[in-house]
Amino acid sequence: MSIPKTIGWDLGGVHVKAALIRDRRVVAAVQVPCPLWQGLPALDAALKALPDWARDEAVHAVTMTGELTDCFEDRGAGVAALAGWASTRLAGPVRIFAGRSGFVAPEAAAAASADIASANWYATAALIGGIVPDALLVDVGSTTADLIPIAAGRPAALGYSDAERLETGELVYTGVVRTPLIGLCDHAPFRGRRTRLMTETFAHIADAYRILGDLPPEADQQGTGDRKGKSVAESETRLARIVGRDRGEGDAEAWSALARHFAEAQLRLLHDAAAVQLSRPDMPASAPLVTCGAGAFVADRLAARLGRPRMGLADLLAPRASGEAAASSWISICGPAVAVGLIAEDHVR
Repeated sequence: MSIPKTIGWDLGGVHVKAALIRDRRVVAAVQVPCPLWQGLPALDAALKALPDWARDEAVHAVTMTGELTDCFEDRGAGVAALAGWASTRLAGPVRIFAGRSGFVAPEAAAAASADIASANWYATAALIGGIVPDALLVDVGSTTADLIPIAAGRPAALGYSDAERLETGELVYTGVVRTPLIGLCDHAPFRGRRTRLMTETFAHIADAYRILGDLPPEADQQGTGDRKGKSVAESETRLARIVGRDRGEGDAEAWSALARHFAEAQLRLLHDAAAVQLSRPDMPASAPLVTCGAGAFVADRLAARLGRPRMGLADLLAPRASGEAAASSWISICGPAVAVGLIAEDHVR
């Protein structure tokens, strides 16, 4: 007897994302925190925190980035561990997404670890390629950003592994929540001077985006640098520390101006990376940016800066979404989980 639904999974080192697919339509998607560096029990806690449908019997399509977490000896061990967890904890048949090699059974994951490791970007790009033949996928997450050329309907990245994509600029290690501000620049303007920053993780880019009112609350699931709250005032306090100040030494406009500086520094990193990808001979001048992720708002700004058309992933998938999923931001935030679920629904079952 066939199982009437598919669940797409993206097992990350910081979040778990799941998407419920039924009759080739996205019914729901959600993300929960998962501190995987603490070990596999973190996945059990994440599974318990997900909606009931995530624990129901289904066909499960799994992609991952959590294999690089430092609780594993290496990526191969991480792939094997995550595939093993999925096969024993998820109710129903499990297929592991191996990117360019399709899907494999959990017991074959260790042998295919080079194809499986951090291949979630490939799922999103492959899905988009079936809708927009030539585009640049810009998926800005909480930790990293993927900039993936799509040419003639297929992912056209020059790199595949994390190491290769770091070299090609298709992976930029910056995101809208977890990036320490010191990772964006080493100086900042404050009170008419160009001041060096403290080489500490006092503040993260989430603090800047909270001050500016940009960060979607549903995407703001990680703890803060000082383990305190996420109000604008508390974010200003952390931001002040990075320039050796107390919050009382500036007013709201001063801290907003400093926050804008860090937001601009991040946008410049992405602009430079995107400019390289868009200069490729197989990328037409009319190719749009397809934007998604917790930081889709940054990707949208990037499209405007580049003078390129912009298409949101949720908008592209609207014909394949129903109910609350169509109106929520979760399709964008959970792009790879949605993509791997839809690909599995189309090609595996």
